[in-house]
Amino acid sequence: MNKIRLALAVAVLTLSTATSALAQAPLKIGYTSVEYVLSQMPESKQIESDLKAYSTQLEAQLKSKYADYQTKAEAYQKSASTMQEVVRADKEKELTGLQSSIQEFQRSADQSLQQKQQTLLKPALDKLQKTIDQVAEENGYTYVLNSDGASPVLLHGPKEGDISDLVLKKMGVTPGAAAAAKVTPAASTATPAATTTPSKTKVKTKKN
Repeated sequence: MNKIRLALAVAVLTLSTATSALAQAPLKIGYTSVEYVLSQMPESKQIESDLKAYSTQLEAQLKSKYADYQTKAEAYQKSASTMQEVVRADKEKELTGLQSSIQEFQRSADQSLQQKQQTLLKPALDKLQKTIDQVAEENGYTYVLNSDGASPVLLHGPKEGDISDLVLKKMGVTPGAAAAAKVTPAASTATPAATTTPSKTKVKTKKN
């Protein structure tokens, strides 16, 4: 299971403004990696575990639907040549309906998993934003930029401007020595991919 990417949260935590410092001190800009900080937070493991469990449930439901479709499709193929036309037409209609149901479930599962991810991430992101605000105010940063994303806000900055470890320490977390793990978007893992969407049933109708 790939770890959770924070693309959906980048916009939220892109810019933190310490307004009180703006009028009282010279401009001071810091930056942080939201992905790195969140990956170091204790909450991240539980979020990943819960998301994986939810994804597994969706996969199980999808596999069950597909197994039902396969069973009925195989039974149809074996008996189609001996069926009355009206019965054959009814079976074909049923199989087409099952195909549509599977495809719709895949789409809704993808959306559902993304919503689940956002729900699980929100408390951790709220905590992170609050801590960034506190660190910025305590250390005189007027702005804090996010260095993550395909098009990061930060293109260059001195090491001393990186407040990621300060944020972690503020939350009581010891920064890890390892680099932040690269993660993939939820959308790429949301739809249970273990099962292939059935192709349209093609039969040659035999007229009686």
